[in-house]
Amino acid sequence: MYAVIETGGKQYKVQQGDVVFVEKLDAEAGATITFDKVLVLGGEDLKVGAPYVEGATVTATVAKQGKAKKIIVYKYKPKKGYHKKQGHRQPYTKVEITAING
Repeated sequence: MYAVIETGGKQYKVQQGDVVFVEKLDAEAGATITFDKVLVLGGEDLKVGAPYVEGATVTATVAKQGKAKKIIVYKYKPKKGYHKKQGHRQPYTKVEITAING
């Protein structure tokens, strides 16, 4: 059985036991979270929501909070003497899917 969930403005296809890196959630490591924005439930019969499947939830455990690798943002205007170098590290939450209910 699989599900398509929505969190952080993105959609993820998940199955039980999957480890997914999602946008930062406000939860401690070891906490249990429930995703209630389930778009699709798949398996033997397919359930598609409009926009969400009624009564379907996905339960997950927070493995850790972290930051992705640094990326360099470089802005440059030719012939103007302008350049700006910035770094950015996107925060994420690593979750492990424990159950798909619905």
